[in-house]
Amino acid sequence: MGNLNKHILQSGVSRRSILQGAAAIGGAAVAGQFAICPAAAQPKKGGTFRVGIAAGNTSENYDPGTWDNVFVQVFATSRHGYLIEITADGTLVGEVAESWEPSPDATVWTFKIRPGIEYHSGGTVKPEDVVASINYHRGENSTSAAKPFVDPIKDISVDGDSVVFTLEAGNADFPFVVSDYHLPIMKSSDGKIDPTSSDGCGPYKVTNYQPGVIAELTRNENYWKTDRAHFDDVKLLTIVDPAARQSALLTGNVDVIDQVDLKTVGLFKRSPNVTILSTTGTQHYTFAMDTRTAPFSDNNVRMALKYAVDRQELVDKILFGYGAVGNDHPISPSNRFFADDLEQTTYDPDKSKYYLKQAGLDSLDVSLSAADAAFGGAVDAAVLYSNSASKAGINIKPTREPNDGYWSDVWMKKPFCAVYWGGRPTEDWMFSVAYASGAPWNDTYWENERFNQLLKTARSELDETKRADMYREMQNLVRTDGGVIIPMFASYVMAHNEKVQHPEKVAANWTLDGFRAVERWWFA
Repeated sequence: MGNLNKHILQSGVSRRSILQGAAAIGGAAVAGQFAICPAAAQPKKGGTFRVGIAAGNTSENYDPGTWDNVFVQVFATSRHGYLIEITADGTLVGEVAESWEPSPDATVWTFKIRPGIEYHSGGTVKPEDVVASINYHRGENSTSAAKPFVDPIKDISVDGDSVVFTLEAGNADFPFVVSDYHLPIMKSSDGKIDPTSSDGCGPYKVTNYQPGVIAELTRNENYWKTDRAHFDDVKLLTIVDPAARQSALLTGNVDVIDQVDLKTVGLFKRSPNVTILSTTGTQHYTFAMDTRTAPFSDNNVRMALKYAVDRQELVDKILFGYGAVGNDHPISPSNRFFADDLEQTTYDPDKSKYYLKQAGLDSLDVSLSAADAAFGGAVDAAVLYSNSASKAGINIKPTREPNDGYWSDVWMKKPFCAVYWGGRPTEDWMFSVAYASGAPWNDTYWENERFNQLLKTARSELDETKRADMYREMQNLVRTDGGVIIPMFASYVMAHNEKVQHPEKVAANWTLDGFRAVERWWFA
């Protein structure tokens, strides 16, 4: 596919566009090199849509604060409604919120709630439901992964048919925050939601859910979006093994799969009934180090490991060109404040040895946990990393972990492991979720006082030039001090059979059309 940088659209988002309810986040959807999708025909209703997803485990549940992989994320958007939707072209549109308006300093945001949206169990969405749904993730006792980016909300109140959010400080990106997949609008009672409930106000109703195996849904006949939810029924299936997932598509047992195994993508080239769909965005693959634990607590060791990986080799051999080299921070060229002038960290065994010497070491022995559940080719990537690191006197022992339970038993448990991130549409969002002090998903347990100060200041800074400078410094701090190695940004590569139709533009903010393929796609 060539270099990702050549394909990603630079965003050029202005503060004004967000405040007016429309913000481009960058990212272009393109057909894969093995098949070209014609302009989509007019959508029609009918059929059972079967999706094979490379994620899912038996510990999953309905609690929105715990969702952490593609299966539960797609399952969530299939049954729930959100205040804001990010469209395929990156603009923001109202969903449960009909409209929104900020105060001049962006510290107060007023969302007018759309009337008449019905829950699957009956009754309509009320402003009080919005308050309860967001409050579930707030507060001192919250364990939600969304807590870091809703905690800056100082107060939420109802004003007639609107919900008013008062923030601790101005946040020009706040509409993006409430579009997060952890924040569905759920029915409330006495000011509380039920996090064990399958009820929602979205396009499909749950009929069966076996965590780690399957979720089955049927169309919500009362869904307010009459131009969406085209399938009669939906089946989401956990198929973590890449070969089994691709076989399921080739044999007609599923209609679409995510995370195509790029090593065997040629199989699809020979099949006239399969189309490759690739979208570029913010997805990145990482190796996370627990900075609380020796030897990773020493930044010299972390830097030695960063210079010991051959990034271009991973892009070529793991991504097969469907991606680009990363620079050890999570902000991509599609982000507004991407710092394109930072020095690129490259494979340099001599520099790696230098940092080892600074740490008082002549050599280093570490284990690296990986499984294809982390990302396609993660185990192979660990082996390649081990080979390149050996030239710097670093002995990396790749440890193949079970796919099942990887996210519950390995991620944030083992001190050095492979991880995939879908990225986030704004810098503040990405940094708040995974790099801020105390964030539940800070998988390197990194603490940097300067970074945390900048994060807070940049969020409320309304001058775009000053924000750009702060986000540049933050990217550099993660690159030179952080506990994460980000060797590559990866395209989302999916495949579907000839029955599946989708809009000409497919979202790039997440895989499977921004997690909304179930709602947006249809059968020919």
